Amino acid sequence: MKFILTASLTLLAVVSSLAQTVHPDAKYAEAEELQIKTNGYRGIWYMNQPSNDEYVYKYSGGMATYTEMHRPLAIYSKKAQKTFFCFGGTDDKNTTLLHNVSYFDHKNRTVANPTAVIDKRTTDAHDNPVISLDDKGHIWLFSTSHGTNRPSYIHKSVKPYDIERFERVNATEIVDGEEKPLDNFAYFQIWHVKGKGFMALYTKYTGWSSRIIGFNTSKDGVKWKEWQPLGQIDEGHYQVSDEHNGKIGTAFNYHPNGMGMNYRTNLYYLETTDFGKTWQTANGTKIDLPLKQVDNPALVKNFKSEGLNCYMKDMKLDKRGRPIIMIISSKGYQAGPKNNPRSWELFAFDKEWNNSKVTGSDNNYDTGSLYIDQEKTWRIIGPTKQGPQLFNPGGEVAIWQSSDSGKSWEQTEQLTQNSTKNHNYVRRPENAHPDFYGYWADGHGRQPSESSLYFCNKDGDVFELPRHFTGATFKPTKAPKTVN
Repeated sequence: MKFILTASLTLLAVVSSLAQTVHPDAKYAEAEELQIKTNGYRGIWYMNQPSNDEYVYKYSGGMATYTEMHRPLAIYSKKAQKTFFCFGGTDDKNTTLLHNVSYFDHKNRTVANPTAVIDKRTTDAHDNPVISLDDKGHIWLFSTSHGTNRPSYIHKSVKPYDIERFERVNATEIVDGEEKPLDNFAYFQIWHVKGKGFMALYTKYTGWSSRIIGFNTSKDGVKWKEWQPLGQIDEGHYQVSDEHNGKIGTAFNYHPNGMGMNYRTNLYYLETTDFGKTWQTANGTKIDLPLKQVDNPALVKNFKSEGLNCYMKDMKLDKRGRPIIMIISSKGYQAGPKNNPRSWELFAFDKEWNNSKVTGSDNNYDTGSLYIDQEKTWRIIGPTKQGPQLFNPGGEVAIWQSSDSGKSWEQTEQLTQNSTKNHNYVRRPENAHPDFYGYWADGHGRQPSESSLYFCNKDGDVFELPRHFTGATFKPTKAPKTVN
């Protein structure tokens, strides 16, 4: 039996490795419409770029809530008393990516049996979905794509606040004055502004090596205007964004020419208060788009001059609409101690940009979320403690807190311990309710594995979601709590 199990895992590793070394622009089949119950929470395991060293991959692990550039993945609805969330799921053998939607019922403290809306027909977690909620309570699922040749999709719930059935939305956008299908978008970030509609920030590829960030708007989610580029510096950007009372802000880095996609550096910030008609810096300087020069008024920090990479992690607009950006800086992209220190840093704007350091980490792809509970009380929940696979993505999840608007930080709690797999990609729901405050997945850093999902409440209690169950709902129980 042991030999059979070992052989099966080895075969799975080979299959997964072959699947991930296929160029993301390779042709794939259309996604399959499912609309079925998954009978449990099984997260996608994914790896990227074999490294041929003891760390095995550039990054890897449980990627159900990947990437940090996909947002939001969860939204709390006060009217429905539910937090609706999506994630990248899979089958028992990790052979495909399912786009799953579920919810946490705050009244009954139960989670729903997820609905698998589509089978994306890939195992690339870059194709994970994002979620939105319109003024009438309809749930929108946007299925992203990694590259230009794999299609993207939009679905909308048939009934408000209901995950049972979704209908395909045949959305269009204006391209060179003509109406064309909106069927390819990457790193999608969707913000619904009451009375105005949707603004989406996302990436378009011009070839595989150039990633241009931009935005588009739609009143109804069906008819979209013409996509407008925001940043087109050298070989492109990664961005994270947030919305508050109609203001939308975006923070981003850039890829210098000739350095490859693994080198990303510098930090920039832009915002709009008029639904994309005009854009400005944090201090109000109007900007002509797209940005094309490395040195421009949107620059927050020149990491390139220090020889450092800059990895986008999260950003939040506080109650006064001021941006706070969270990044990790490091010496290089490869896993292992040689690129330490990997520093969790915040950049907060209040008349000027202020920089503070939170803690250190052991991988560039360690990812958590920032919470602004009050003007001076800030929290970060993320995998900042070393996990069982050292220097691979993720680790043990901890809470860090600041009582002086991010100037100084202390760890107040460790949420997971003695894990067999690393935890990673802790995500914050929009309008996060204390009962469902953050959620994430685990996964082995150096070999294919099962990946389970977890959530925590504001008090730091952790709940593991069941990999298998039948029925409409399930009441999760909390794991033993550990206080540091």
